[in-house]
Amino acid sequence: MGKERLTAFTDGVVAIIITIMVLELKVPAGPTATDLVRNLPVLATYVLSFVYVAIYWNNHHHLLQTVRSVSGGVLWANMHLLFWLSLTPFATAWMGQNGLSAVPVVAYGGVLIMNGVAYTILTLTLIRHEGQDSLIARAIGRDLKGWASLAAYALAIALAFTAPVASIAIYGLVALLWLIPDRRVERVLGG
Repeated sequence: MGKERLTAFTDGVVAIIITIMVLELKVPAGPTATDLVRNLPVLATYVLSFVYVAIYWNNHHHLLQTVRSVSGGVLWANMHLLFWLSLTPFATAWMGQNGLSAVPVVAYGGVLIMNGVAYTILTLTLIRHEGQDSLIARAIGRDLKGWASLAAYALAIALAFTAPVASIAIYGLVALLWLIPDRRVERVLGG
């Protein structure tokens, strides 16, 4: 089956996720810079989450450029990814409102690691559907960056109980890692 409906549906869900996150932002209680500074943890968490959702949307777009069609298994793997992405606004709000409290930082990391696991499952399902000699299989390769990200999330979750600042720093570093353009897909599509 064609991939167009999957792409359009995913685009719509991602737009809703971003909308929900921005609606959680509250206007400062007063007109001063101090009032704005009080909202910085919530705003910083929103920025980090927006970057993560944008990274997944961009990579999803690239991923689907490498395939000709999708299967029922791919549709379910994509829904699995969208489920975990849809929990991002909840985890964002909880961590943003509770600063450096361990449990919200762990929960945020839990959502991040499950987003990564779901994306990996989607990728592997697409490779299985398209074949080991397909464009997507050649583009993804061993996916060292993906596996390293999952390991970093696991480390950050473990650290959150004793060093939540370190956990948040790791979440930020993984996002920076993915902001560096991943040329695998362009390289394969370009020949």
